[in-house]
This record gives sequence, structure tokens and C-alpha cells, in this order.
Amino acid sequence: MSSENFEEGSMMRFLSKLKRPRVLLILVICAAAAGFGSLALLSAMSAKPAFCAVCHNMQPEYDSYTHDGYLAKAHADMGVTCHDCHEPTLAQQMKEGWLFVTGNYENPMPKYGFKNELCLSCHDFEAVKRATAHYGKENPHDPVHLAGNENPQQCMDCHSMHHKQSAKKCSACHPVTWKLYASWEQ
Repeated sequence: MSSENFEEGSMMRFLSKLKRPRVLLILVICAAAAGFGSLALLSAMSAKPAFCAVCHNMQPEYDSYTHDGYLAKAHADMGVTCHDCHEPTLAQQMKEGWLFVTGNYENPMPKYGFKNELCLSCHDFEAVKRATAHYGKENPHDPVHLAGNENPQQCMDCHSMHHKQSAKKCSACHPVTWKLYASWEQ
């Protein structure tokens, strides 16, 4: 009797000792544990900002998170991670993974458009307004300054996280205000 036949026979005897439903149950439990374990591991890995840079079209966003001069870096220094602002669903993550594997994605990535509610979930608007009160009537955070505007200004209109430095948008409505610009430069 060859060793191959002996091993095959041993396996058959082992399986015959177990009842078929029990084997099936064990296999289902093992598959479920492996699936949930993989999801937990992927979730833990994807929570780290460096994971985002695995997709090479995300490299500029990751670079802004790790280099001075961007608001993303200031947030990183405070312990804010990508998923604190970008909370993808499992379906969205699966879609993004599929697009990456197939190469069917936009490069550069489209810019997310966030509403003020996201920023104000962490930032106290009254504190921001007080911190910029020294600008007087030119305070860009004073709601009176924006009164009558049918499209209220969004934080991201001036504050850019990843792609560029924050902008001085005052001149879009007003002639250049050198006093404001000079104080912003400081």
C-alpha cells in the first residue's frame, strides 16, 4: 500500500467518523470566521491614513496629510484621520477597490464637496468667529458680513484640505483689501 493511498484512506475514515451536517457546519463556521476576520483586518488597516496611499491616485491626498502647508497636515497633527471626515460605506469601499483593480478610476481624484456641517461637527463656529473678530467688519466668519447671500459661503470655499493652500476669497466680491491680506499673511 502506497503512502498516498494510506493518507487518502485515513482522510476518508476521518470524514466518515464525522456526520456530514457537522462537517458542513464546521466549514461554514470556519468560512464565516475567515470572512469576518478579513473584514476586521481590512477595516483596521483602512483606518490608517497610509492605507489610502496604496492606491497611487491617492498619493497627492496622502502627501498633503504628511507635509506642512496644508490643512490636512494640521488636522493630522491633531490626530484626525482620513475616516474622521471621509466615512465610506462598505459598498463604497468595494466599488473603489473594484475601480482600482480594473484601472477604471479618475486621476486625479474628484474633489469631495463638503458642507459646513461636517467642519462644524468638530470646530466651534462661535470660537472661530471670536478668533477672527480683530478683522472687524472684514471678519470673513461673521454671518452679518454674509447677510443676504442666497448661497451661503461654505468653509471649503476658502479652506482647502488637500489640493492647495487655503485661498483668500475676499477679492471675489470686494476690491483687494490689503489690510486683511497683510493680517492673513501673518
